[in-house]
Amino acid sequence: MQLRITWGQKMNRLSLGHARMMALLFAALLALVLSATAAMAQRPVSLRLAHFFPATHPAETELVQGWAAALAEATDGRIAVVSYPGQTLLAAPEIYDGVVTGIADIGLSVFAYTRGRFPLLEVFELPGVTYKNSAVASQVAWEVIQELNPAEIQDTKLLMVLATGPGDLFTRAPVRTLEDLQGMEIRATGLSARTLSALGAVPVAMPQSDAYEALARGLVKGNLAPIEVLQGWRHAEVTEYLTLTPFLYNTLFFVTMNQRTWDRLPEDLQSTVAEVSEAFFHDVAKGLWDRQNEAALTYAVESTGQEVITLTDQETDRWMELVLPIQDEFLADMARRGLPGQDALDLVIELSEKYNAVD
Repeated sequence: MQLRITWGQKMNRLSLGHARMMALLFAALLALVLSATAAMAQRPVSLRLAHFFPATHPAETELVQGWAAALAEATDGRIAVVSYPGQTLLAAPEIYDGVVTGIADIGLSVFAYTRGRFPLLEVFELPGVTYKNSAVASQVAWEVIQELNPAEIQDTKLLMVLATGPGDLFTRAPVRTLEDLQGMEIRATGLSARTLSALGAVPVAMPQSDAYEALARGLVKGNLAPIEVLQGWRHAEVTEYLTLTPFLYNTLFFVTMNQRTWDRLPEDLQSTVAEVSEAFFHDVAKGLWDRQNEAALTYAVESTGQEVITLTDQETDRWMELVLPIQDEFLADMARRGLPGQDALDLVIELSEKYNAVD
């Protein structure tokens, strides 16, 4: 019997062969896509980090480069942080917003350099709260920020914060009493400017990077800052007196990442960055200013003859009476803004007392 193949059967066989060929082609394309995606996931990510410290400052040599090396090691080279110190990419007051807009992928700067931009975080600058050292101040700030998660920092991915801890007055003329401070132009930032005004000084706002020249030219007669600036920023060369005022000053630095940059990182890299940053905060960052302050004080006294002045208890009480109302002003401002100022201040006081006692 002769077997006949109809036209329909021929078409069915052709369609089946075509479907098989398309399936094989799709599988090959899917394999290529998956391979390319895997390759992209393994491709090194280069991140630009902007900050204002000199290239020789420990904030660059120990903090930035140390953290970058830790990230590179933990990710097998998949993350490379390229640092731009000394305001070479962004000026100090522009760094946070430069991270928001993507000019830099990561920024290190001071919250107080953009006064009013971070209202709740001014709680860490309030006078009348004394931190034993920078490690205590940094730990308190990190815990409070994690607890309250302020809306004002939700436009970037905050990786860590670190604080200077107690700061002091460095002046060209001695300051032993309130009367010595009256009318004296003092470089300051953020809420510290309000503190100096309450004491009768004349605050002059400028970033730390501009203070040396201003002191050298006599545009300001002093600086309210951590002791490390005497060496790290060479201010011992242009001031002669150090008045210890640990109840006046604390400044908070941020290390934060552009949100879109963070979102583009694979999940495994996000987890690694978060883990490395947390460990680096505890092991290196939070106490960085303590090591600098100790070295700078020795340098200033032994190498440049800086005179250290300690206020009497009676004089300290006079200063405290003038600056404590600034806490009430802060609370009233936070209430007007609908922000949890009282919760923040209560937590700061509770944690500072806790860590001052054990650190």
